[in-house]
Amino acid sequence: MTPGSATAAAAAGPGSAAGARPVSFRPQALLLTVLGRHLLDREGLAVGAGTFIAVLERLGVSEQAARSTLTRMVRRGLLDRQQHGRRAYFMLTRDSRALLLEGRERIFAPAPVRQHWDGRWTLLSFSIPESRRDERHRLRARLAWNGFGLLRDGLWLAPGRAEVGRLIADLGLEKHVDVFAARALAPTDVAELVERAWDLDDLRGRYGAFTARWRAHQVPALACDLATQISLITEWRHILREDPLLPADYLPADWPALEAARLFHRLHDRYSPGAASTFASLLDAVVPGE
Repeated sequence: MTPGSATAAAAAGPGSAAGARPVSFRPQALLLTVLGRHLLDREGLAVGAGTFIAVLERLGVSEQAARSTLTRMVRRGLLDRQQHGRRAYFMLTRDSRALLLEGRERIFAPAPVRQHWDGRWTLLSFSIPESRRDERHRLRARLAWNGFGLLRDGLWLAPGRAEVGRLIADLGLEKHVDVFAARALAPTDVAELVERAWDLDDLRGRYGAFTARWRAHQVPALACDLATQISLITEWRHILREDPLLPADYLPADWPALEAARLFHRLHDRYSPGAASTFASLLDAVVPGE
């Protein structure tokens, strides 16, 4: 079994609709969900490696893969490692806490659309030398996560006022990026613009596949409610990464995100009590300095 493949099996569930795409996630994606859902509010705690290994094991991730993931996350500044006796413990960093707080706000929003919108857009243009191709790729990935769509080469668009200052500063690209607040004027067709800048068909398919899998998911197919909850949140987060939260006025009346969101919240509420109980039973934590 490859790391994260159990997530795909759980998401498919018995009786899922034909054509729903399989889903699998890397151990880091699963671990980020664990951190955001079960550690973000436990400020000041350092959690033992054994806790993370036990949780990820319930998702089909091997101990070796779990330990490698923890090491990579320390190297990337997402976790701080501490040694207490012979055991390794891990704490959230300032960067990971900010990332998880931002993600939680989006994941648990009532619906992934803008019900009320004042007509403002954020325009972003950049010009990055070919020698900095990796930074250009990272900027594009971050723009997509922050709801930007590609209007034309080098020009990106997001609904509302997008906060891009920290995003740009983190990459050191301030001198290569220009950002404007804008409104659409005639003869611009906003509905056509939305269809051009974002792949609505692909997004519709993602929401439809999510609903097909999880609506049929009447009985948990994973080891416990904790594993099912982590699988559910991780898949939902990955869909939201592709969703710019567009204004409802420019989306089809049957836009599937609303139904998918209701299903996500209902299932999350169903699995949360059991998930919290299981996580508490696995938690090995210390308060540094005590």
